[in-house]
Amino acid sequence: MVDKSKQKEEEKKQQQASNVKQESSARDQSTTHEEQQAVKDNKDENKESSEKEEETKDHKKSTKDSKAKSSKKGKKKDPKEEKIQELGEQVEKLNDRYMRLQAEFDNYRKRTIKEKADLLKSAGEDVLKDMLPVIDDMDRAIETIEAAEDKDAIKAGMQLIDQKFKEFVKQKGVSEIDAMHQEFDTDVHEAMTKIPAPKEELKGKVVDVIQKGYKLNDKVIRFAKVVIGE
Repeated sequence: MVDKSKQKEEEKKQQQASNVKQESSARDQSTTHEEQQAVKDNKDENKESSEKEEETKDHKKSTKDSKAKSSKKGKKKDPKEEKIQELGEQVEKLNDRYMRLQAEFDNYRKRTIKEKADLLKSAGEDVLKDMLPVIDDMDRAIETIEAAEDKDAIKAGMQLIDQKFKEFVKQKGVSEIDAMHQEFDTDVHEAMTKIPAPKEELKGKVVDVIQKGYKLNDKVIRFAKVVIGE
């Protein structure tokens, strides 16, 4: 009876030990399963994170490539736009050149007007300067006339002054128009009146000169006023 009781206790202890062992094994299996599941979840998370990183990289790369393509497209201009830009630059250059030429011409015009005004002011300076000696001779002649008793000397002095003055104007290109007994020429003569010709050969010719005419080089500066015989 005692042996059976001990046997039952031992069996009970063995059963308890077996139960403890099974529970421990179950816990170990559960822990191992949980750890495996955790490792698996961690791997899944890492994989998912890696995939997201790859997607981000791909997106960035795609965006970069898109920008690069867009930049290349932006750099490659349309031929029409290039032509318009080129024509615009040419217009700007021509406009700048026109403005410069206009400014230069305006300066030239102002300078020319000033030079012309200065020339008009001093145009007769040389002529008047050369006439001063003749004026001096006239003054001396007038002084001599008042005290002179010899008319021939006065006459000779006046003739000398006249000759000197004519030589002066000749040097300036002034010449007397020959009119007396010349054929009437409307280019150099101005008919004041007509009278009967004193001789047959003087018909249509100048028979008298009322006022002498003069030329400056080849230009008539005063017509000779004449009387025509008929």
